[in-house]
Amino acid sequence: MVNQNLTATEIGFTHEDFAALLDKYDYHFSPGDIVPGTVFSIEPRGALIDIGAKTAAYIPIQEMSINRVDSPEEVLQSNETREFFILTDENEDGQLTLSIRRIEYMRAWERVRQLQAEDATVRSGVFATNRGGALVRIEGLRGFIPGSHISTRKPKEELVGEELPLKFLEVDEERNRLVLSHRRALVERKMNRLEVGEVVIGTVRGIKPYGAFIDIGGVSGLLHISEISHEHIDTPHSVFNVNDEVKVMIIDLDAERGRISLSTKQLEPEPGDMIKNRDLVYDKAEEMAAKYREQLLAKQQGATAAPAAPVEAVEALAEEDIPSAMELEEEIPAATETEEEIPAATETEEEIPAAIEE
Repeated sequence: MVNQNLTATEIGFTHEDFAALLDKYDYHFSPGDIVPGTVFSIEPRGALIDIGAKTAAYIPIQEMSINRVDSPEEVLQSNETREFFILTDENEDGQLTLSIRRIEYMRAWERVRQLQAEDATVRSGVFATNRGGALVRIEGLRGFIPGSHISTRKPKEELVGEELPLKFLEVDEERNRLVLSHRRALVERKMNRLEVGEVVIGTVRGIKPYGAFIDIGGVSGLLHISEISHEHIDTPHSVFNVNDEVKVMIIDLDAERGRISLSTKQLEPEPGDMIKNRDLVYDKAEEMAAKYREQLLAKQQGATAAPAAPVEAVEALAEEDIPSAMELEEEIPAATETEEEIPAATETEEEIPAAIEE
């Protein structure tokens, strides 16, 4: 029969020994660590989490999600085990503060960087507008669309609740900036329907010393001065006026940079016809474009014949620093306004008062 009256000395293992053993095998937790933990008590404004420390760690409600949370039960359940981010070191009671929100932010930024690298188009609903543009959420992060990159005739205020296709302009976790473009997404969609060698009808929307900007179905292409005619032209103003309807051929499409290069020079039956007899150029446009496409195809197939002049012209023009098809640079503000005008992608606690009310 076991003697139940043995003393601690006879057993050889005291309370002090047990405490020392706990210290020996106690894990060291540091802010920034991601650790597994089990929920064992849910409180009105937070929860106690067992992560293997001497004292239960605590997660406040404002750190439970990247999104607004009104009740801990929306995120956590008793006895649930999941990952937690150690937010702060032990307080005077030896208690660590945890976060789920930080993990979600880290993974959201990682996902957004991946989407940007893939040049993906994303869709998101506008949840607010401000003086500079509109606000959306991408993977839980707050994204900003500058007013210059919103392509709609609606007032900004009426966009709230509307879902928009978007492309990434800037993804900067360090500066907490996520900037997107509605215009670029629309331009890409329209550009995907266009082809090099295609003849399109457009309207002159702007004239610069280096060429004319032509609106072709809602996107802007550049008719460079060197691609207006085989004959020398001093200025595009000598050939075109704003609002002129023109027939042009697409000679280059750069979807990545949003650029469309156009030509009337390659449509001239004879050099100088754009200056002398524009109507003839437009009448013969499809015929001349067909020849251009044949020459382009021959070059792509590695024909031994000398490259045709039109193809050389495309290559030379592609190297020039031509503005984006989306905009006239002088007329539209930069996509990445000043820092004061772009809201942070991740809100501070002060910006979500409902999450930290006592």
